Amino acid sequence: MNTSEFNKRQELFGEAIFKNLLVVVLAVMINCINSLLLYTFFQNPVFAQEPRYILYMQLIINDIITLTVSVILFVFTYLIPNLNVTICCIFILIGSNAYKNTPLNLAGMAIERFVAICYPLHHARICTVHNTKLLIGIIWLVGALPGIVDLFVALGLSPISFFTTSRKCYQQNVFNFEYHIISHAVFNIGYMCSVWVLLFYTYFKVLFSAKAAASEPAQAQKARRTILLHGVQLLLCTLSLFTTVLDGALAALFPYYQSVIYFCSFILTSILPRLLSPLIYGMRDQKFKKYMKRSLMCGHEKRAIDPSD
Repeated sequence: MNTSEFNKRQELFGEAIFKNLLVVVLAVMINCINSLLLYTFFQNPVFAQEPRYILYMQLIINDIITLTVSVILFVFTYLIPNLNVTICCIFILIGSNAYKNTPLNLAGMAIERFVAICYPLHHARICTVHNTKLLIGIIWLVGALPGIVDLFVALGLSPISFFTTSRKCYQQNVFNFEYHIISHAVFNIGYMCSVWVLLFYTYFKVLFSAKAAASEPAQAQKARRTILLHGVQLLLCTLSLFTTVLDGALAALFPYYQSVIYFCSFILTSILPRLLSPLIYGMRDQKFKKYMKRSLMCGHEKRAIDPSD
């Protein structure tokens, strides 16, 4: 091996170490923040009686699962480039389910705020803890259906030996059937369009509900801002569906920077969006902030906090 080849390999090795270290450190930091939010929720039963906090914790759990699976698969592309197909399918199905739950969860949270502001007298009857848990069950079921169908199609069209082979663990590399490509596109377009319509509807109803907003203008304004932030989260979810196309186009324009393009795209669409959830509620919600500070003060004597705060 000549000197130039050795230097090139050293650069590639150094780049791989830097990328994996950065991704893992960011993921651990974000998951620690999200874990603190979960700890705060479960340590204070007052939150378990409010549907919006239950839905928020569901969103946090989705973020933790999505981020963990994404980072594991990212690291595996360097450590174990060719992964057993069965293990790969498990990771893909779990990650895909959690990822697909997020837009529906955002829609559920927007609807809960819409009912609270526009129909406050009906909020306690409609947005009960039981109905919220039922909604979460439906969200998980809807999120799981596409992956389950893909798995059954793969079992029907592929020999059993296929699941004992090893290959690069990408969804399009494992479920590489024409059916999957078409159904994936149709489902994602219909799925995202439906959630966007719900989000726009709830936002404008809150915006133009003068009677409901007149009694609680501050709450209405806060609800509008929250729904807008959910829109930002949904936009990032929508953009991530087109990363393959965008990455391919950018890589064709800048072939020498392919690895940089793919890495930056992964950070922007898979890592950083997981920071939005704690920022929206963990930092903006005064009640949750108060209890979270108490969770951090483990060694201090706990004082009673009025649940109506």
